[in-house]
Amino acid sequence: MELRSYYVYLLTNTYNRVLYIGVTNNLYRRIYKHKEGLARGFTRQYNLHKLIYYEIYDIAEAGIKREKQLKNWHHDWKLNLAKQANPSLRDISDDFDF
Repeated sequence: MELRSYYVYLLTNTYNRVLYIGVTNNLYRRIYKHKEGLARGFTRQYNLHKLIYYEIYDIAEAGIKREKQLKNWHHDWKLNLAKQANPSLRDISDDFDF
C-alpha cells in the first residue's frame, strides 16, 4: 500500500491582505499551478501565489476536515497561525525546486 501525504496550505498575495486555504495531495504541483496562473478562480483573480504556511496529513479526510476548520477562522487567526511557523511570512515555495 502506497502512503500518500495530503497538504492543507495557506496562500496570500504580495501584501498579505487576501488569504486562501486549500488542500491537495501534491503541494509542489498545486503551488506551481497557482504561480503560473493555471489555477482558475479566486487565487488567480486575487493574484494569490505566495505560500506562507502548510500542514501535512496522512489521511485525506483529516486534511479536508482541517481545511474546513481553518476556512471558518477569522482572517487574523489564520495570519497568526502562519506567523507562528513563518514570522516574516516569506514565500516558502521559494525553497521548492519546480
